[in-house]
Amino acid sequence: MSRTERIGTFTRDGLVFDVRDEGPIDGTPVVLLHGFPQDSRSWEALAPLLHRRGFRTLAPDQRGYSPGARPRARRAYRSTDLIADVVALIDRAGLGPAHVVGHDWGAAVAWGLAAERPDRVRTLTALSVPHPAAFVRAMLTSRQILKSWYMFAFQLPWIPERVLTPDGFGYRALVASGQSPDDAKRDLGPMRDRTRARGALNWYRAMPFISPRSASRKVRVPTLFVWSDGDTAIGPVGPKLTSRFVDAPYTFEVLRGVSHWIPDEAAERVDELLGNHLLDQS
Repeated sequence: MSRTERIGTFTRDGLVFDVRDEGPIDGTPVVLLHGFPQDSRSWEALAPLLHRRGFRTLAPDQRGYSPGARPRARRAYRSTDLIADVVALIDRAGLGPAHVVGHDWGAAVAWGLAAERPDRVRTLTALSVPHPAAFVRAMLTSRQILKSWYMFAFQLPWIPERVLTPDGFGYRALVASGQSPDDAKRDLGPMRDRTRARGALNWYRAMPFISPRSASRKVRVPTLFVWSDGDTAIGPVGPKLTSRFVDAPYTFEVLRGVSHWIPDEAAERVDELLGNHLLDQS
């Protein structure tokens, strides 16, 4: 495609994904992958800072979140499909390999993309969530399994969809985790649509279909991993183990006193880190 053409949507396997394409049209592309229960709006604080640095940002509403990309079956949310969705976006942009930044579940997809398709990734930046193999080891050797109790609760039918509301348990849980009340309402408001809630939860419900071999592959592109010590969902063990699974230049940064919601809470600090990481590889 032309460098002067914006992307509002892209398609894959009959699904239509919405995209926020912003910043200098001729800038080096940065793909921003949101997590649960957020969407592309979670990058509203960070994206303008990247634009000032001359980067073009492509932030999709991922599978389950875009109205045109909400398959019902949980198998449709396997990591192989989530990764292929991002490859389709990068190919649609037609601008060559992209810098990829992911938070929460978006970080998990970014790790997988960098390991499986390094030809599409210029650099990787993962926020909050460690390499999948490091996370599994942490689950088996630390209190991480207790912090991840909700992953098991989300396997239940119907009930999780009912509690993901801006005025119920879901709201209280997000605020207790450190998210601001306004951001929690922003993210949970759309969950009143049960098809969206189901799509978001299916990322967890598809976890039994993850291939252990695929999840353990090393990343061989320049990598920045940012974790925050106020994260109630991710303990320190997985982040400390992550360096074992990166065979490339690797930087690990810890944000002190910051909650799990790094893009909203610490956008300026992340921008500073990305400024060094991305520009070194542009």
